[in-house]
Amino acid sequence: MAEAQETSAKPKNTAMLFQIIFAVLNLAVMGAGGYMVYASTMGWESPKITEEDVDRELASVSDETDLAPLVYTMDKFTVNLGGEPKRTIRLEINLQMLGKEGFEEVMEPENRAKARDRIVRLLNEKPFSDLDSIQGKLFLKDKIAGEVNGILRRGVVKDVFFSDFVVQ
Repeated sequence: MAEAQETSAKPKNTAMLFQIIFAVLNLAVMGAGGYMVYASTMGWESPKITEEDVDRELASVSDETDLAPLVYTMDKFTVNLGGEPKRTIRLEINLQMLGKEGFEEVMEPENRAKARDRIVRLLNEKPFSDLDSIQGKLFLKDKIAGEVNGILRRGVVKDVFFSDFVVQ
């Protein structure tokens, strides 16, 4: 009879031990979750900005102006569009170049002439219906940037802007 009591006491003790371990583990996980919520919401403090931080930021911005994009304005184009009825387009294109080196490269007479030629060919192939919508103009911008980037070796055209766009 004493052996029966010992065997029934062991499972009872192990069950009680597992309940205690799970309770402690549960409290630890809940405490860690509560701390994470507190740290990410209520414990947040706005950053303090000092005059030294502002001066450092301004100094780094002035250093980055050498890498700032430069805009090259091409001469105005007057080109016949493709398709029927025959129409002409007059536009002025501004190329936003990444860096001074690319800006100087696009200003070289040979590259400038090649870029104008490729843009004229591109426009001669386009019917008015392709340029009538906003999507058509955006697609034309991408095509112009791709054509000019195909000419340049060092420079990169970041964006193309139209400062004059008239179709007759």
